[in-house]
Amino acid sequence: MESTMNETLAGLLSPLTAWLQSQPEAERIEALNTIKQALHGLSPFHQEPVDCVLWIKAEALRENSYNPNVMAAAERKLLVHSLIQDGYTQPVVATPASDETLNLVDGAHRFRVGVKNKTLSARLRGYIPVVLLQTDQVSREDNMASTVRHNRARGKHQIPAMSALVLELSHYGWDDEHIAKELGMEQDEVLRLKQTAGLKEMFADRRYSEAWTVE
Repeated sequence: MESTMNETLAGLLSPLTAWLQSQPEAERIEALNTIKQALHGLSPFHQEPVDCVLWIKAEALRENSYNPNVMAAAERKLLVHSLIQDGYTQPVVATPASDETLNLVDGAHRFRVGVKNKTLSARLRGYIPVVLLQTDQVSREDNMASTVRHNRARGKHQIPAMSALVLELSHYGWDDEHIAKELGMEQDEVLRLKQTAGLKEMFADRRYSEAWTVE
């Protein structure tokens, strides 16, 4: 049974492989992306973004301006070494934007290295491995929350940047409970970030005593 299936697949793939080999590189990459997406639609794992890794031109990816994650110089150097020696074992994560570009949600450091490092940029031919989040929620606030969820499990966030991010989510109408749930925090952690920001508008829904004393 297995040998019959392999023979059938070989017969189906042979003309496709020959056609792909005849295509210029850019067209071949585009065709392979289309084939991957078609197979992804049939996959039992189609709900998992990693089931379909696409090669996307770097200029089609747009970095976000709110990522609070930081990487020390030593870690950046190790990342470059790892990508050169081991290759890309993790794609970047993105969501579609309204102008046919992609918003980068996770993998900013991997993206920058792939663009700026001469060895990697030459090897990648100007492309970046990308997985797309399968969600209808691709607004800025949803992307912000997704970025933090990806980061918190492995990185460190700058407190001022996190405070600014919480402030912006508050402006989108997210209350403390919603922010805490989406960013994987406790509500008191959200409150502390608001206190760090030191902005009265962040406490508009809370009542405080106008006077206090120290004994």
